[in-house]
Amino acid sequence: MKSKIRIASGQGFWGDLLTAPVDQVTKGPIDYMMMDYLAEVTMSIMQKQKRKDPNLGYARDLIPLIEKILPICLERNIKVITNGGGVNPVACAEAILQVARRLGVKKLKVGVVVGDDILDRIDELGSHGMELKNMETGESLKTVRERLQSANVYFGAFPIVEALRGGAQIVITGRTTDTGLTLAPMVHEFEWSASDWNKLAAGTVAGHILECGGQSTGGNFSGDWRSVPDLAHIGFPIAEATPDGEIVITKHDNTGGMVTLQTVKEQLLYEIGDPRQYITPDCVADFTTIQLEQVGPDRVKVSGVQGKEATKFYKVSMSYLDGYTAIGTLTYTWPDALEKARRADEILRTRVRDLGLEFEEMRTEFLGYNACHGPLANAIQEPNEVVLRVGVRSPEYGAVERFGKELAPLILTGPPSVTGFAGGRPKPSEVVSYWPALLPKEAVTPRVQFHEI
Repeated sequence: MKSKIRIASGQGFWGDLLTAPVDQVTKGPIDYMMMDYLAEVTMSIMQKQKRKDPNLGYARDLIPLIEKILPICLERNIKVITNGGGVNPVACAEAILQVARRLGVKKLKVGVVVGDDILDRIDELGSHGMELKNMETGESLKTVRERLQSANVYFGAFPIVEALRGGAQIVITGRTTDTGLTLAPMVHEFEWSASDWNKLAAGTVAGHILECGGQSTGGNFSGDWRSVPDLAHIGFPIAEATPDGEIVITKHDNTGGMVTLQTVKEQLLYEIGDPRQYITPDCVADFTTIQLEQVGPDRVKVSGVQGKEATKFYKVSMSYLDGYTAIGTLTYTWPDALEKARRADEILRTRVRDLGLEFEEMRTEFLGYNACHGPLANAIQEPNEVVLRVGVRSPEYGAVERFGKELAPLILTGPPSVTGFAGGRPKPSEVVSYWPALLPKEAVTPRVQFHEI
C-alpha cells in the first residue's frame, strides 16, 4: 500500500481552462488526474448530440486533450479519471483508443462505467411503482414525461474502483458524482472498506474541494481577490491523501493562484445545503466536522471529517423541454443613456401587447446599471452607456420568434444614439429544465467494460 497519493484536478466543467490538465501532468508529480465535465444541463446537450449522431454525446474537448497528455501519462504512470463520457462513454473510449493508435501506443486499457442512462427505462420503472417524482416539489413525472430529454443516475466512486482494480489506465464514466472521481483512487489505493464512513467522507470532502478546478486555488475568489497571484497561470488544486484519511490540498510549485484557508473554505461552501448532511451515493459527510489547518505555503490540511452510512437511494438527474426563449440587446449612449434604454423598453412592451403576444416571462435588464443587483443597485446619475437586454419565455415558438422581430425596428423607430445590434434577430432557443428524483439503488446496477489495445 502506498503511503501517499496525489490526485490532481484537471477540469472543473465542460469549457474549463484547456491548459490546466497539461500543466497538471507536466509541472510536478501526480498519480491521478480527475476531470469533471458534467452539469445537469450538459447531459441534455449531449443527449441531443447523440440523437443526431450515435458516435457523439460526450465532451469532445476531451479527445484532443488526451492526444496531448497521453504519452506523458503513460510515461509517468498517471491514471486519468473523468465523467467526460457524458451520455456515450463507450464512444468516448473508442475515440480515445483511436487517438492512442494514431500516436503509436501499443498497450492501453480504458475502463468504461455504464448503466447510468435510464432514459429508455422510465416507463418500465414507473410500472414497478418507481414514479421518479420531483424530489423538490413532489410533482408527478407524468406531467413532463413526453418532453424528457435525458435521465441519468448519479453513480459514486465504487464502479471507478472496479475499473482501476481491473487495470484501467483511463476511466471514462457517465453521470458519476463529482466527488466520486477523487474518492475512487483513495478507495482503490488504500483498500478502504465500503462501510468506513469517516474515510469515505474525508475522500468525499477532498473531491468537493477539487471538483471546481481553480475555484479552490483563488479563481472566482470573493475574499481579497486582488491578492491572488498570477491568475493568468493559475495552478489547479491537488489532493495529497494518506491511508488514514488525512488530506492536504496543494498545487504545483511555480504556478499562479494560491491555496489558503480562505480559498478552501469558500469552495467548501459551494452548493451546500445542510452542512451536516452532504449526501453522495458513497456516504453522508458531515461538513461541520471538517478541521482545516494551514501547514505551509499553498498547503491546507483537511482532517477530522466524519461520515455516516449512505442512503438507500441514488439521485437521478433528468432534463425536459420547457418551452422557448429569446434574448436581445441594444446599446444606448450618453447623454441620457438610461432614460433612452427605459423608453425603448416601454416602446417594445407596448408593441408586443398590441400584437397580442403573451409570455410566461418578459424580463428587462439594464447592463451597466442594474443587471446584477436589480432594485438594490446603487443609482448612477449619468452612465456613459447602458445595454438594454430583454428576454422572453413562452411555450409557443411562434410568440418567441415574433418577439425577435420587434427588437431591430427600435434602431430607427425608437430613442436616438443606439448601437450594438449585431448578429441578426434573436432566434428562439429551447429551454431545458431540471427534474431531480430519487431511485432505489437496487433498481439500477452500474457495469464496467474494458476497451483496450
